[in-house]
Amino acid sequence: MIEINNLTKVYKLSKKQMAEQKTKKNMKKAADDISLSAKKGEIYGLLGPNGAGKTTTLRCVATLLKPTAGEITVCGHDTVKEPEKVRESISFLTNEIKLDPQFSPKYMFNFFGRLHGMDEKTIDKRRELLFEHFGINDFQDKKIDELSTGMKQKASIAVSLVHDPEVVIFDEPTNGLDIVTARSVTDYLKLLREEGKLVIVSTHIMSEAEKLCDRIGIIINGRKVMDGTLSEILTATGTDDLEDAFFELYKEHNKEEA
Repeated sequence: MIEINNLTKVYKLSKKQMAEQKTKKNMKKAADDISLSAKKGEIYGLLGPNGAGKTTTLRCVATLLKPTAGEITVCGHDTVKEPEKVRESISFLTNEIKLDPQFSPKYMFNFFGRLHGMDEKTIDKRRELLFEHFGINDFQDKKIDELSTGMKQKASIAVSLVHDPEVVIFDEPTNGLDIVTARSVTDYLKLLREEGKLVIVSTHIMSEAEKLCDRIGIIINGRKVMDGTLSEILTATGTDDLEDAFFELYKEHNKEEA
């Protein structure tokens, strides 16, 4: 359902960015020849440290960025040649995308439902379902700005799912959330998997990836260094848990880079 073939994304750095990253090079490969596939009815996790290239990869999949090289298809549609078709079938959520603080969750949900061409009856039905699951009903008419961090995140997730997409792409969906709110989010991702959706998430939380993901792709310094089921990764690295597996790969990869 998602096919990434030899994805490379190169950024040109400003002098300020070069100074911040302590480099003399004015180009950076955020994604370096990444290939992977993810299919319906699974949760695929992209695991890696901050700055590894996870967000860049997901933004390319979501059509927000154009690859420097390589190809990506979502539900059979090329992200560069058919971006509108791709957007119809996906939900994309990152912590950097915020709902307008002056409007309410209900208003924003209805607004985005209409943007997706949905009729009012269908919007109301979806809102009732999602607001009930995430416990938003008592807060649906409050301004976004008045909500807690966790409630803002849950409202953002509900709005992103208004059109019942086939592919759900979440960039670190539980980052900064308390344990109760994080659990409600991961529980819903599991429900989406049971419905036959494809869920692709990025995370740097090892325990979350272990419990949530059917398959995991590990990205270090812009490169995918391994992917597979948890048991396959543990077997390949000769380790007992994902954290140890990650550090084995991290040490090995950085030794090669040196």
